[in-house]
Amino acid sequence: MSTATLTTPDTTAAAEPLIEFAQVEKTYSNGFQAVTPFDLSVGRGEIVSLVGPSGCGKTTIIRMAAGLSKITGGTLTRRTDDLAYVFQDPTLLAWRNVRSNVELVAKLKGVDKATRRDLATRAIETVGLSAFEKALPRQLSGGMKMRVSLARAITGAPDLLMMDEPFAALDEFTRATMQAELLRLWRVNDFSAMFITHSISEAVTLGHRIVVMASKPGRIQAVIDSPSPPTKDGSPRDERALAELGAHVSTLLAGAH
Repeated sequence: MSTATLTTPDTTAAAEPLIEFAQVEKTYSNGFQAVTPFDLSVGRGEIVSLVGPSGCGKTTIIRMAAGLSKITGGTLTRRTDDLAYVFQDPTLLAWRNVRSNVELVAKLKGVDKATRRDLATRAIETVGLSAFEKALPRQLSGGMKMRVSLARAITGAPDLLMMDEPFAALDEFTRATMQAELLRLWRVNDFSAMFITHSISEAVTLGHRIVVMASKPGRIQAVIDSPSPPTKDGSPRDERALAELGAHVSTLLAGAH
């Protein structure tokens, strides 16, 4: 029997993972098996990076975790309903300007106007769009639209952040800046995150654990603990160990197709 459950966190559940997949799978009505049965947990305050070839089920996994796609096997437990999703493509409302789009999540959560405006201002500054807060989506580049989408997500201060290649459209410098800013926000807000990327270096930079996917059929090939994960105090990391991790992930991916 397949089940997906949502449990509101309480003091007794504080030490339990925020998300638990137990033999979860996804098979579509046409018989296509997008993801074979797998087990995975995401701890509180943990960032889990997912890497793998296109079509291996990375997006399907986080969509199931977010409740946007039904599981067809196993059990999925999520112990929060406070989450935000940054899609691979921007999902902005065309008639709302940048500020209005960024404020939307906080507004839907019932945050008062003054507070959500302050949150939006800081988020817009974070992604470097202060000069464009009155611009409409049609006036922005693809990369700028994605930055608006990220700013909108972080204004809600979610327990869980789902991110589907959010930085892929950004130039290299801005991408590195946003990676550093995401970690800064994580240190302050202590959210959990599932982060999809095709960049091995990005996965290694952000992840406490790296989930390496393989395709045909979609499956988890390996889950690797980072030898030098992000820390709350921002202490220096072992760059040599991270480089070795990146090389190991690259070798796994070479045989993942």
